[in-house]
Amino acid sequence: MEREPGAAGARRALGRRLEAVLASRSEANAVFDILAVLQSEDHEEIQEAVRTCSRLFGALLERGELFVGQLPSEEMVMIGSRGAMRKYKVWMRHRYHSCCSRLGELLGHPSFQVKELALGTLMKFVQLEGVHPLEKPKWEGNYLFPQDLFKLVVGGLLSPEEDQSLLLSQFREYLDHDDIRYHTMRAAVDTVARITGQHLEVPLTFWNNAFTLLSAVSLPRREPTASSFYVKRSELSDTWKVAHLKEHRKAFQAMWLNFLKHKLPLSLYKKVLVIVHDAILPQLAQPRLMIDFLTRACDLGGALSLLALNGLFILIHKHNLEYPDFYRKLYGLLDPSVFHVKYRARFFHLADLFLSSSHLPAYLVAAFAKRLARLALTAPPEALLMVLPFICNLLCRHPACRVLVHRPHGPGELGLSEAGSGCSLTALLPQALQRHYHPEVSKAASVINQALSVPEVSIAPLLELTAYEIFERDLKKKGREPVPLEYLPAQGLLGRPGDICAQHFTLS
Repeated sequence: MEREPGAAGARRALGRRLEAVLASRSEANAVFDILAVLQSEDHEEIQEAVRTCSRLFGALLERGELFVGQLPSEEMVMIGSRGAMRKYKVWMRHRYHSCCSRLGELLGHPSFQVKELALGTLMKFVQLEGVHPLEKPKWEGNYLFPQDLFKLVVGGLLSPEEDQSLLLSQFREYLDHDDIRYHTMRAAVDTVARITGQHLEVPLTFWNNAFTLLSAVSLPRREPTASSFYVKRSELSDTWKVAHLKEHRKAFQAMWLNFLKHKLPLSLYKKVLVIVHDAILPQLAQPRLMIDFLTRACDLGGALSLLALNGLFILIHKHNLEYPDFYRKLYGLLDPSVFHVKYRARFFHLADLFLSSSHLPAYLVAAFAKRLARLALTAPPEALLMVLPFICNLLCRHPACRVLVHRPHGPGELGLSEAGSGCSLTALLPQALQRHYHPEVSKAASVINQALSVPEVSIAPLLELTAYEIFERDLKKKGREPVPLEYLPAQGLLGRPGDICAQHFTLS
């Protein structure tokens, strides 16, 4: 087709062809001209073509001018003896199929405006197809949803080549609808299976897109209602799975388990483990099924083990999971690097939670207190200001462990030998940390000499403390007395009379 130059010219030309097609079936071939502009290299022309297709096929769907049922091949219909109207509907539905396929490709277009418009148009078609189905119901009251078209949308969002984070943020608004959320979970399972089956080495881009989509899905606390559906329904039938919250929970569980069964990049393990305790486990139909993923992550070591322990603790505490190696794994994470990792605050928050039960055996809590005391010798000041109250809280929480600092009956108490006994705290805290160069650290270490009957100290404000904050806090202090600059104050300008230094500078 001959097009006028520029977006305005394309708009006028496309508008004329749109009016012609909708006005007369004899002008149906003009659809090819409209679809051809979808292949343009000009961004603005593509957007005009997408808008035109939206109006064209939206009107044809509402008017019922697309073939309904199993779509036959175009060639067989054209040479057959069926009526002209049937041939027209089959022919036009093939054009509609070509349009949707191209819109799916445009979800990966370099221009975000084109992507966004293509997504909006496809979702409009999803809604219209839901109201005016292109398939025949198998029985009266059968639930119909354009699953094939919707899988095309989800497949474009979970691209292996393109970072779709911005487009996925636009798609989030559709997840507020119960039917879209349910079919997104089911389509995600199929897409992940398809992509992982096609690639020996699945691109990181795909994993990131998949995680962004999956983590955006959050189940409601109420049963679905007709008003919460994207595809409008007059009422919901009890025979529809999409109408029951328990089915949504099953779909949510299948979505995550099928995603997490694959070998994920380490960066993605961290992203999943950060949200698993509050965004995934509470919404699963059977949370215990996450044990394989969590134990696998726990065995990877480092920060991954730390993050996995949170999920394991929830399974142990709330779902009666037996995992006897839990505290051994936690103890194994206590090494000098724990004070310098990115998740230090999270680690000690969780460790405080894990060691909060009064039913823990005294020897186990004592082992953690002693280990932390030894590590404190090499810890930076900002970590010490948090670790020292942490140790004192353990002793307050578990009175049987106070023999670590005061043992009137000797090392036989608590069943510990002298070599590995509580001498750790009595030696390290008073003799080393109470003489620390930072005054706040020495003050915090001196608490061990006082009675430990006081309430526990909240470590929450200290978890995120940094060296920069300590430095800034010290700068803001306004003391009444001048700060000494030397260990021994100077006596006079050149020292006391009779000093060697003074005698050296005496004039003869």
